[in-house]
Order: sequence, then structure tokens, then C-alpha cells
Amino acid sequence: MDAYDARMPEELVDPLAVEAQLCLAVSAAARALVGFYRPLLEPLGLTHPQYMAMLALWQHGDLSLKELASHLHLEPPTASPIVKRLEAMGLVERRRAGGDERVLAISLTERGRELREQAVGIPAAMLDGLGMTVTDADRIRAAVDDLLAAATHAAAGPRRGRSPADRSE
Repeated sequence: MDAYDARMPEELVDPLAVEAQLCLAVSAAARALVGFYRPLLEPLGLTHPQYMAMLALWQHGDLSLKELASHLHLEPPTASPIVKRLEAMGLVERRRAGGDERVLAISLTERGRELREQAVGIPAAMLDGLGMTVTDADRIRAAVDDLLAAATHAAAGPRRGRSPADRSE
């Protein structure tokens, strides 16, 4: 029987078993999902991070680099090369904001706006390919959003870096 069998009493599951690690399951699922997107995005000429950036720009319009990075759950220095590549592809324009030279504003070009029409079927193709319904996806997204919020909160909290033994005091 597998050490991660959900039917086993909690105390019998090895908490250090690799298959019992939430981080492994989430990271493996993320890699597999990004890999699944690859052939869907190839006709658009986009990588998954570029697609995510375009989704944010299609949804919100002009964004600062900081705002875009926030929507993508990235730091601005990580988002910057994505934006530079999109600019080189002619999909976005970068410019300094008029009122504040420190702010980099990103806007879609006409070509970037037109690409949306080619991308509109990707979410449905993804669900179909995975054999999932919108309800399935919404349920998973809600659970992952809860996990993200809990992890973000825990990482920022005073318990960070304390061992379980320290917390019992």
C-alpha cells in the first residue's frame, strides 16, 4: 500500500514521504500544466509566461511593470524580460510614465490586441484536453488560491523559520 493512501489513518502516513509533500504535488502539477499549454500556445508564438502577461494586459489594459508583475505573482525584475521579449515581438510597447520616470508603462500594440482573437479558444481547448469542466477548474483554482493565500500569509508571519517543536511552547 502506498504511504500516501488517503484511506490510511493519519498517524500511519510517513510525514516525510516524498509523495506526501504538498509542494511536490503542486509543483509537478504546475510543470505538467505548463507543458500541456505548450502546443496550444505555439501557433501564437508565445511561451506560457508571455501568455500570462498578455492575458493580464488584455484584461486590464495599460499596466505599469509593477502592476503587471503583481497580477502574475512575480517580482518586477522577473517580469521585465518577459515584457522585453513581448516588445521585441511587436506585441507591447514600453515607455516611461509621464509623471514619474521610475514607472515603466506597458501597453498593447495593435498586433497585441489582434492576437487576443487567436487566443480566445485556448481556455476551452485546455479544459477539453484535460477532460475537465469549468466547474472542475473553478474548484481547483479556488483550492490553489486558498493555498497561495495561506502560504503567503505564513511566509510573512512571525512563525517563519520556526520548527514545529518551537511552536508548541
